[in-house]
Amino acid sequence: MVRVSMWLCGGVLACLGAMTPLVAGQGRDAERPELSADHRLEFPAGYRQWTFLSAGLGMSYGPNATPPGRPEPFTNVYVNPSAYREFLVTGRWPDQTTFVLEIRNSASEGSINRRGHYQTDLRAIEVNRKDARLPGGWGFYNFGRSTEASAPLPQTAGCYSCHATNTAVEHTFVQFYPELMAVARRLGTVKPDYQDAAAPH
Repeated sequence: MVRVSMWLCGGVLACLGAMTPLVAGQGRDAERPELSADHRLEFPAGYRQWTFLSAGLGMSYGPNATPPGRPEPFTNVYVNPSAYREFLVTGRWPDQTTFVLEIRNSASEGSINRRGHYQTDLRAIEVNRKDARLPGGWGFYNFGRSTEASAPLPQTAGCYSCHATNTAVEHTFVQFYPELMAVARRLGTVKPDYQDAAAPH
């Protein structure tokens, strides 16, 4: 991410307070959200019923790292279940694979918790879509907290080059999903030029 996402690749999520609040369950519950002729993507309303891949805390390798002293965000990554099942067999993502990056604030003290961090309110939703109808076969979408259909980010956005250069499998950060990385290594679908000195051998 999915840079793992635009958030991690430095996409700017500005003025979140002015965005339309996310309403749980709004929109059609589809495993593969519809893509219009002009490449606008329907909001993936049922994504929390999809396959959960991984969570990160405070991950950032772009210019938008959380300033010191501020709570670091959690990032939760989901993928549509049929794409996950196919990846387990082939080590590749099928057309219309849809990744959702859910970005949430964090807190360290609340209720009975006194150490560590837990997730709180939603910051934004971002999507990485593999689709042959898109330029280059991949599109990145920043929904913020809106449930309206979204246009893809322009091809000049940094997430496109970041995903093309730094991902382990196709345009996806499988290196951050340990179980799937093992599948990709076994099936030989890791990019030939991918190098990860920290990866287990």
